[in-house]
Amino acid sequence: MSLFEDTYHTIETRNEGVFRDKGSKFIAYAYPFKDASKLKDIIAELKALHPRARHHCWAYRLTPDRNVFRVNDDGEPSGTAGRPILNVLLSKDITNILVVVVRYFGGTLLGVPGLINAYKTATLEALTNSQIVEKRVNDVYKLSFEYSQMNEVMRVLKEEQLTILAQDFDNSCVINIEIRKLQVGTVMEKIANLQGVKANYLYTI
Repeated sequence: MSLFEDTYHTIETRNEGVFRDKGSKFIAYAYPFKDASKLKDIIAELKALHPRARHHCWAYRLTPDRNVFRVNDDGEPSGTAGRPILNVLLSKDITNILVVVVRYFGGTLLGVPGLINAYKTATLEALTNSQIVEKRVNDVYKLSFEYSQMNEVMRVLKEEQLTILAQDFDNSCVINIEIRKLQVGTVMEKIANLQGVKANYLYTI
């Protein structure tokens, strides 16, 4: 992701695509995906749904960084399943997505080119059935300040039209705010001008 690029494309709902070749059936499931720890649950769910399938191959991308991904061939010849799935995600420039392709073996070997084509085509089918949406890359910051500074802080948030994700007001106040990537410099400069207000980066969404 370049310094001046703060949007990405993804999907919002789970979708499916099917491809058949020489008796083998390839069912692709595309999921919106932001948390790698959820992978095992999704794979387990699909294995329960398709207990007789020979392979459950997958690839995912996270964040707009094209280097954040994982692939798995699940017993298919190396490079014939997970990588073709990933290549579709890269070519379509879609991220925060997981695609799992479930294969039922039809009794006829497809060979390396046939497998690559099958996993690629099934993935394309799932994406064709999906609505691609554009989302912004936002950073989340925690602001800490004294109650007496509330009006100053709120003025900045209103000027920059920032979203408050969480807040805790007492003698000392804490607010978590969401800032569009391209706005961070401007917002942090304004916050820095407020005496005693601390800003800490939390994570990117």
